[in-house]
Amino acid sequence: MADPMKIRANTANGVTEVKVLMAHPMETGVRKDASGNVVPAHYITDVTVKHGDRVVLQCMWGQSVSQNPYLAFKFKGGAKGEKVSVSWQDNKGDSRTDEATIA
Repeated sequence: MADPMKIRANTANGVTEVKVLMAHPMETGVRKDASGNVVPAHYITDVTVKHGDRVVLQCMWGQSVSQNPYLAFKFKGGAKGEKVSVSWQDNKGDSRTDEATIA
């Protein structure tokens, strides 16, 4: 399984900002290795972020997202001490879920 995600969540004035760094190779399926063989596609397809039971961000990604993607966004709501969870799934069926406490 992949390395843990690095998640930071801070709130101010009723708005929570979330920053996530995801460890993932994000291979497109068109790059060739040193031997000339095509490196198989391996990339994140779905990302979901929840604040409690509420989905605050859901997106579908493809091959064009860079290796070890960084995601930052804001949503209304959230209080210090509450949890934000981030989940992803890739095209090979691997998945990861981590959470952070809002500061």
